[in-house]
Amino acid sequence: MTAPERAVTLAVESGTGGILLWVVLPYISLAVFVLGHIWRYRYDKFGWTTRSSQLYERRLLRIGSPLFHFGILVVALGHIGGLVIPESWTHAAGISEHAYHVIAVVLGTIAGVCTLGGLAILIYRRRTVGPVFSATTVNDKAMYLSMTVTIGLGLAATVVANIAGGGYDYRETISPWFRSIFCLQPDPDLMTGIPVLFQLHAVSALLLFAAWPFTRLVHMLTTPLGYLTRPYIVYRSRDVRLGARAPHRGWERTG
Repeated sequence: MTAPERAVTLAVESGTGGILLWVVLPYISLAVFVLGHIWRYRYDKFGWTTRSSQLYERRLLRIGSPLFHFGILVVALGHIGGLVIPESWTHAAGISEHAYHVIAVVLGTIAGVCTLGGLAILIYRRRTVGPVFSATTVNDKAMYLSMTVTIGLGLAATVVANIAGGGYDYRETISPWFRSIFCLQPDPDLMTGIPVLFQLHAVSALLLFAAWPFTRLVHMLTTPLGYLTRPYIVYRSRDVRLGARAPHRGWERTG
């Protein structure tokens, strides 16, 4: 499907403005994302955490957190598939453009609604539960706002362009532009003329990734592999009758 001939776009989509948006900003965002994580890991290891508030409230967390994480996982996989995998590959695999479009729109809409719904519950929880609100920093508020704007714009772009409108094939424009950034051959002309919601979504995502290393979102890049190899923690009792009976194997006194 193709976009309407007169799609509304950003006023700075061409010329110097286009280079700043679609060449300079992506590389700045990528550099800050990578170097920011290196800096955070070296100088703020103890701050590399989710700062969990589960002890303060669990009922809303049990609903909002799984809903948000399920949605954001599907959203991430969808973006990887749509931006990284070329259109020719799916055609070679026997997936027609119509089938891909239907699957992408249906799954993308469901995932976007789940993500926004879960995020709304988590924000409501932080605002209404006293101890959780007290533990919420300005950094957290900015992070929630940025995520809400980015996810909201992505969902709006999907609904407006592909459901309410005549459809838009982003794999002919946005996807090649995205890959051109990592191939070190950026082509800002590919982002010229695409619907404004897609442009705003791309810009907001770049800004979110630039801020990512300095928020609690760093925990998404952490895998607790150490749990697989660390030694067991042995708890020994203070039995008043210690020595009255033979201890179990492995529980002998050491001193």
